[in-house]
Amino acid sequence: MANSKYEYVKLFEVDDEVMPPNLIVVRVEGLDFPRFSEVHGFVKPNDEKALELMNCCAMATMEMFSDVVFSYGFNDEYSFIFKKTSKFYQRRASKLYSLVVSFFTSVYITKWQEVFPQKHLIFPPSFRARVVCCASMEVLQAYLAWRQQFCHVNNLDNTCFWKLVECGKTDREAHDFLKVTEKKEKHELLFQKFNINYANLDAIFRQGSCILTTKVEDIVKYHEDGTPVKRLRRKATVIHSPNIAGRKFWNEHSILLKELGAFTTDIDKINPDYVRSFQVENKLIPSTWIVIRIDGCHFHRFSEVHVFEKPNDEHALNLMNSCAVAVMEKLPDLVFSYGVSDEYSFVLKKDSQIYGRRASEIVSTIVSLFSSLYVMKWSEFFPHKELKYPPSFDGRAVCYPSREILQDYLAWRQVDCHINNQYNTCFWELVKSGKSKSEAQAYLKGTQALEKERMLNLQFNILYNELPLMFRQGSSAFWEKESVTAAVDKNPDASEISKRKVVVVHSNIIETSFWEEHPWILS
Repeated sequence: MANSKYEYVKLFEVDDEVMPPNLIVVRVEGLDFPRFSEVHGFVKPNDEKALELMNCCAMATMEMFSDVVFSYGFNDEYSFIFKKTSKFYQRRASKLYSLVVSFFTSVYITKWQEVFPQKHLIFPPSFRARVVCCASMEVLQAYLAWRQQFCHVNNLDNTCFWKLVECGKTDREAHDFLKVTEKKEKHELLFQKFNINYANLDAIFRQGSCILTTKVEDIVKYHEDGTPVKRLRRKATVIHSPNIAGRKFWNEHSILLKELGAFTTDIDKINPDYVRSFQVENKLIPSTWIVIRIDGCHFHRFSEVHVFEKPNDEHALNLMNSCAVAVMEKLPDLVFSYGVSDEYSFVLKKDSQIYGRRASEIVSTIVSLFSSLYVMKWSEFFPHKELKYPPSFDGRAVCYPSREILQDYLAWRQVDCHINNQYNTCFWELVKSGKSKSEAQAYLKGTQALEKERMLNLQFNILYNELPLMFRQGSSAFWEKESVTAAVDKNPDASEISKRKVVVVHSNIIETSFWEEHPWILS
């Protein structure tokens, strides 16, 4: 990280560590999935393929994050439970939920064609996530019982609703009818009117899906004499159970007892309000500028595997910019964003009330949408490169009390961009000239900016200040106003109308002149 006079802005970052012995649950939920399922023609009330896709995403997530030992999901949601001793990213809530929701989203899109080979993905799906801090095994037990009960009640309602709609009732009539109908009456309705025994419906619909991981031996290669070389790897398995919060289920799986603990009793009555009280709801300070910064996770490896050009890959940077623009267009409360390399900072307008200013909803939504767009747009920017594995991003929200401090934050990111880019340009030129990476690092250790600039010029005939602005200054995206001429109502007399759009520029945002020339951005 670069040292500069702007680094004081890091003092505004708030620690959100989930302290032990709290058990960590990350719940992921689809955003606007009723519309998504309608647009993509999901079978009602349950689409088995869509549920299979959700299970695939959950299994991949558990195999990716080894600290997740159990997960439970139904419909468009999944809950991931971390082992009690987890120190994953030092238990920071924003890191946990943003990484999980980002990876889950990326897998959802990469697996879509495999599960729905005949369906085109029309628009990017996105999810939100939150952390639930379970203070004890009793709270975790109550949480799991609550979610499975919700699965059952929701599925019973939906099954009745869609059967009523199929037989001619309007949506409103079906809703009104079910509003005054008790559970027993719904069972009777299904059996007597539609010849459906609810208890015989597929377990995946009624009970949801549980995923556990086990260690299995895989053959990774063979010795010259033909004997196999085996390695242990984690494998996720889907199971269905009528009572995942019961002692019987829990005691049947030793990994749960070892990594989480035991349930001492069975639950008779569920109090949803009690469980909700353990959900982390960090509401951000009102009348402050909210910045959501997302960073690529292990993007050094990602860029190597996908053979990005060093030190800067123009296609990769333009992909990031395109995703940022699309996120801003989806969430108009975002007034400005700044990106460099594998990171992007999004600025919400000061008086924004988006998602009630709840940090988890804001961060997870932006991270998920960005991840979704990154995968969907990949082939547009890399038409000849296969996406070898799903990317993921983490995110955080920070509040800045004044416009001046916000501008200092953005200046800090641009200073960092310049210092890192100059170093990387020198580093990769040295590597290309024959030095090893460790030799290049040792050569550059302790060098100042002017020395690096001189080295590039004399040794490699590169004038640093003539490199593309996007590499040196990063990318700024914001809402611009432009007047365009258009015919209105087929009137031959053209009228001037104002159309807003997001533009991307590569400018010096450290100097006040940029903000003076664009006063509406932070007004």
